[in-house]
Amino acid sequence: MFQELFSPSVQHSLDLAGIFVFAISGALLAVRKNFDVFGMAVLAEVTGLGGGLLRDLIIGAVPPAAFTDLGYFVTPLVATVLVFFLHPHVERIQGAVNVFDAAGLGLFCVTGTVKAYEYGLGLTASAALGLATAAGGGVLRDVLANEVPSLLRWDRDLYAVPAIVGATTVVICIRFDALNGLTSGLAAITAFVLRLLATRFHWRAPRAYNRRSTAAEEPPAPSGPTI
Repeated sequence: MFQELFSPSVQHSLDLAGIFVFAISGALLAVRKNFDVFGMAVLAEVTGLGGGLLRDLIIGAVPPAAFTDLGYFVTPLVATVLVFFLHPHVERIQGAVNVFDAAGLGLFCVTGTVKAYEYGLGLTASAALGLATAAGGGVLRDVLANEVPSLLRWDRDLYAVPAIVGATTVVICIRFDALNGLTSGLAAITAFVLRLLATRFHWRAPRAYNRRSTAAEEPPAPSGPTI
């Protein structure tokens, strides 16, 4: 099924593009946290590869693709070098980075769901791993940077919800034997557009009903992609 949706060369190119953009966000966070170049490389690798690595370990696709394809490993290093020398310029084109980040989200939530289903998981578990593929790297990045994961913070624009919608669309198509190149593309585009709209209009998930907590709210962090 996976091979029927994308040719190997197209699939590989899209994977590298998504990994590169995710790695950019990891390296930029390292710059904001005043990490050295090694720390930048670690956050870039974790952000770019973490979600797919987590998925592959869970479904038993070992060794994971991140360790069998040199391109997967080198791409975050290229992103690190770019940010190391050009981070002020990369920050200035943050809007464009956010667009590519949303595209990576849409792609990975679809391919992660399909791959999990191919390895024998049920529809619900496959959708959950689609979300993990798209957002897992960002969670690991934030944990390593000693931050509350952006995925869990109320003051961040919706990220998990678009991925969940994309992954759910995929499993519905699988359930009704309607998954093909067109429907998988539409699922990815749906997640992509929802993420862009959330970024544009600052859509956020609601907090607890009738919340009375006296805990101080953290000020918003500098704008940037939340993987």
